[in-house]
Amino acid sequence: MAKGDPGASTRGRRATPRSRKAATADPELVQLLTPAGERIDSVTGPDGTEYRVDFTDEEYRGLYRDLVLVRKLDAEATALQRQGELGIWASLLGQEAAQVGSGRALRTQDMAFPTYREHGVLYCRGIDPIMPLGLFRGVDQGGWDPNEFKFNMYTIVIGAQTLHATGYAMGVAMDGKTGTDDGEAVIAYFGDGATSQGDVNEAFVWAGVFNSPLVFFCQNNQYAISEPLERQTRIPLYRRAAGFGFPGIRVDGNDVLATYAVTRHALDNARHGQGPSLIEAYTYRMGAHTTSDDPTRYRIASEVEAWQAKDPIARMKAFLEREKIADASFFTEIDEQARREAVDLRERVLAMPNPEPGTMFDHVYPNGSPLLDEQRAQFSKYLESFEGSAH
Repeated sequence: MAKGDPGASTRGRRATPRSRKAATADPELVQLLTPAGERIDSVTGPDGTEYRVDFTDEEYRGLYRDLVLVRKLDAEATALQRQGELGIWASLLGQEAAQVGSGRALRTQDMAFPTYREHGVLYCRGIDPIMPLGLFRGVDQGGWDPNEFKFNMYTIVIGAQTLHATGYAMGVAMDGKTGTDDGEAVIAYFGDGATSQGDVNEAFVWAGVFNSPLVFFCQNNQYAISEPLERQTRIPLYRRAAGFGFPGIRVDGNDVLATYAVTRHALDNARHGQGPSLIEAYTYRMGAHTTSDDPTRYRIASEVEAWQAKDPIARMKAFLEREKIADASFFTEIDEQARREAVDLRERVLAMPNPEPGTMFDHVYPNGSPLLDEQRAQFSKYLESFEGSAH
């Protein structure tokens, strides 16, 4: 599958023997692939939009490849942190379909503003997966060029990137870069917990008032660290958009096909001057919030098991098998490719330099300060006290 635009090809379409047109069990949820891997031909959204995808067999296989590789690389990063090679890691386990589906829906000219967990979107934008590991190892601030890849730097401050995205999108409109198929659209990623932040709500206000070409993409993984969704909101998150004057929609975030279809539609609306929208990708964080978190303290095993039955990779594999789009040799090949890429990632991380602790003072102020100099001196003295000690 081409990195930039799955579904761009119009040749080699195959009819799906078991496809059907039907409503999903949840009328608020756009779904094109059931947890059992059954393909739904099309779904009509609350606004009357018909959502569907029409990919070639190779494009379907390519989406599966993306899902598996992204999960394997993420698992390797988690293992590296556990072994002391990274300071921290925010896993995307369980959210692969939300990220790959939306990441592949982006056109080349579109700009993305991530949080700190969008490793799958980063991969879809063609960025070397080693890049975020340098950030979490502490040796750099992230090594990619946002202008080259149209993917902004990771944002650790919760919700701040939505304001960055809104300002950027306002600039896109002011520069006249919208109104055509070649126009630029912007997407801002954030989690369910971020919707309680003032920054996010302020971004909603500005984007709505200025009709910015922006898609707000909320990955609702059910927990803001340890707070469950019912402690965060009394209504589905996507409904909040109405209060700010733009449409919202909920999609099955474990369904890579539906996520692609909904995101592509929202981005195309934005680039043609129809303003912002909010997508709530209803998914689940199967692992910890970060490697410093213990999710067993606030959720029960049966809940995790119930969501494991909706695993985005398992349902895509079931679909490929059901429709005879892929065979056992293909799945073996993908697993082997994922293993090789994970080994390569590990070797490159181990070859990175150890972070120099004193460099954390270098860019706090452009011209330094007496207080900062004092803190640097105290920290250097502290580090010197360990020299020559046994490790």
